[in-house]
Amino acid sequence: MYVPISLLKIIMNTTKTIYTRLGGEQVLRDFVENLYFFMDHFPAVERIRSMHPRDLTDTSQHLFMFLSGMLGGPPLYVEKFGQPFLRQKHMHLSIGNKERDQWLFCAENAANQLKIDGSVRQDLMTEITRMANHLRNKDGMLSSTNGWKSASLH
Repeated sequence: MYVPISLLKIIMNTTKTIYTRLGGEQVLRDFVENLYFFMDHFPAVERIRSMHPRDLTDTSQHLFMFLSGMLGGPPLYVEKFGQPFLRQKHMHLSIGNKERDQWLFCAENAANQLKIDGSVRQDLMTEITRMANHLRNKDGMLSSTNGWKSASLH
């Protein structure tokens, strides 16, 4: 039976996780490192940077571990700390559209630095955007889950 290459690519992309398609651990680490580099170096994201500790070492590690599981790789965060309760852990911060957009600016710039296929970059940013939307807790966003499901965390 003949199956067109374009159909095979679609099937393969839907069966592989974003983590795998991204390139695994090292590429995800690069993404997180880049994200915090942009956060440290762009004055336009000063508000979101001020919500983070001066030393981003632990924050970077926690984000890497969380994203690993969220994107279909090893559930490192859950293995070490248990369920993330991501929104609850961020409720002490005032996160609205402006803060979300600043964080996404850093994430998008970080993703653009990776040597990955455009469709993988788009899928990565779709998941990252869902997560960022989920964290909003001001500007009328308190009761909404904003389309993000924590069930994707293994």
